[in-house]
Amino acid sequence: MWSTTLWSSQVRAVHTETTSPLLNNTPSPVHVPLRKQLKDEAKKQKALGKKKKKNVNNQVVDGWELTVGIEIHAQLNTARKLFSPATTSFNDDPNSHVAYFDLATPGSQPLFQKETLIPALRAALALNCDIQNVSRFDRKHYFHWDQPSGYQITQYYEPFARDGRILLQARDGIAAEDGDGISVGIKQIQMEQDTAKTLAQPGDVHWIDFNRVGLPLIEIITLPDIHYPATAAALVRKIQALLNATDSCVLGMEAGGLRADVNVSVRRTDDPSTPLGQRTEIKNLSSFKAVEDAIIAERDRQISVLESGGKVESETRGWSIGSTETRRLRGKEGEVDYRYMPDPDLAPVIIDNDLVNHLRDGMGELPDAEIDELIQRFELTPKDALSLVTLDGGNRVEYFWNVVDLLARRFGPNATSPEYLSGYQLAANWILHELGRLTSGRSEDDAQDLGFTEDGQCDRVPAKHLVDILLYLHQRKINAKVAKELLWAVFRRRIPDEYATIETVLDEEQLWFDELNEDEYIKLALEAAEGQEEVVKQFINYKQFPQGKLMFLVGRMIRLGAEERIDPKEAEKVMKRVLEETLVPAIRN
Repeated sequence: MWSTTLWSSQVRAVHTETTSPLLNNTPSPVHVPLRKQLKDEAKKQKALGKKKKKNVNNQVVDGWELTVGIEIHAQLNTARKLFSPATTSFNDDPNSHVAYFDLATPGSQPLFQKETLIPALRAALALNCDIQNVSRFDRKHYFHWDQPSGYQITQYYEPFARDGRILLQARDGIAAEDGDGISVGIKQIQMEQDTAKTLAQPGDVHWIDFNRVGLPLIEIITLPDIHYPATAAALVRKIQALLNATDSCVLGMEAGGLRADVNVSVRRTDDPSTPLGQRTEIKNLSSFKAVEDAIIAERDRQISVLESGGKVESETRGWSIGSTETRRLRGKEGEVDYRYMPDPDLAPVIIDNDLVNHLRDGMGELPDAEIDELIQRFELTPKDALSLVTLDGGNRVEYFWNVVDLLARRFGPNATSPEYLSGYQLAANWILHELGRLTSGRSEDDAQDLGFTEDGQCDRVPAKHLVDILLYLHQRKINAKVAKELLWAVFRRRIPDEYATIETVLDEEQLWFDELNEDEYIKLALEAAEGQEEVVKQFINYKQFPQGKLMFLVGRMIRLGAEERIDPKEAEKVMKRVLEETLVPAIRN
């Protein structure tokens, strides 16, 4: 039997924020980053001699068909809770944002906060749903310490949105078996209230934080249109991107603002008339990788049960990070168990078409359209375009657009001409990769957020400084090595603290790129090839161009010459030309 200490007993439940004196000397649980959890679990599995098959090769089991439906719970971006005027809270002191109704205080009544409907409608429109003019709230009964009223208010029978659809393309990371794309149906989207947050403590004690109870959620319920684990993960990832792009939700999956439940079933493929298998539900998956891994594990478990003559039970199962198996939590509740009934204290929600049309007109550009523009306008790869749009909750792509605008001004009247395309591509590459390396852990101080904001600013690397670096690099006034050191100096705030501008650093430290002229490059290439006859011979009558040998010779050029005066790409061109025009003909003769 669990023993439970409720913080609420120490807190005065009022409409204004209150703080419990109990918490002042209570240490918060240590947060372990998701990436570290995954690495630690992988090490444990390796130590036990368990080696998992790579997911990319584990999408299909011969003779079996997998079917998956997903329920996604997402916290709406609102200032108030769903049925009380208490403010929403994510990282504030526990039990400091609690109203009477949140604790089911006798006599308190739910008061629907109309502004919570706006982000929910934006989410439904982004998922191509039909908005229902009339929707109603129901009570879903169950008893647990995280739900003080003994029921959750949701929209089971008459949700505010139905019949949506989301298109997944190959670039979204779907399984190769789905080809170029797949369309997944959205059965309905309903509004509902969140539960309290439970924090386990030593000694079989659980503390309850009622800040979260009553937070407004939407539950997105898909049709069982998914047949591959990677596609399921891609769907959740894309829905998160859409919710972020429409400003519907504040936090993503890893931050706890979005959770996924997956329903998994299998059936044999030898008889097309075979009905869908018995499904099980895996609750509260908190990462895209967990979605894929849990589906694979549960699929394999069900197949093993059926092949051994057993029967798959209708049940709710759990999943832990790094696991190789799902675990039983409880028998699966059905509609009769929850005793759904219309909530007698809440009136119907009436949504006028004028509001829906107004929100639809103001939606702006959704991620797919922005990705298409990046691919077409700047010739980025689909992978890079998708990464730009999804990283940092969409803030990084806003930063990219700011950098592009500043670069265009510096390029001048012909900024859209093809000669400047490589400059914009350089910007995309640096914003994706070089900025990421800044926080990859040179020191503890570096393992931090770059500080991207919604308006496309970056606290640690202001756009104007990055543009200076990229412009000089594009114009070949500095080399790549100097450019990367300048970026590091900006990140460490040496610019503008020690040096006012990028140009100041280049002048004072004499870092301008004084590139070798053509004759000097040729002389260096010939010097690098001395004594390398066996290497040069491989460029005679080759079946496949020996690129590795070419780069070996280029590396010798860079080591023998003044590195600060050499452009590796130009060195590669010159070396190739010297081989074709001088060195190879000399050996042939």
